[in-house]
Amino acid sequence: MRSYKNNNKRKFRINGDRNSSRNHDPQTLISNTNFQRKNHRNNNHNAARLIEKYSNLAREALSTGDKILSETYFQHSDHFVRVLNEKEKTQNSNNVEKNKSENSKLSNDEKSKEATNNKTEDKKFAAS
Repeated sequence: MRSYKNNNKRKFRINGDRNSSRNHDPQTLISNTNFQRKNHRNNNHNAARLIEKYSNLAREALSTGDKILSETYFQHSDHFVRVLNEKEKTQNSNNVEKNKSENSKLSNDEKSKEATNNKTEDKKFAAS
């Protein structure tokens, strides 16, 4: 009787020992500390482009008479509208915080300049 390759594969699947013959070093799995997962919410495409893409697909599906598919595409488009709005909101809040910190630094610098000016004026007034 011939021994077929497929029979050997079946044995491994039944026993579940297919990978037991390999030498696994657990340190190699742990030592890869530089690994970082991508944020699943980030997309490779621009949100504005995706809004346009799904809106166009929805209009096209509606023109062919497929209301369900068009609604699905409109929902996708709406999702990316919300993503874009959230992204703009966080950028605006970051800009406002950055401006506040810059303004507070400037106001602190102005206060220190005024204080030094007042001291020099007081010295001049006292000298005369």
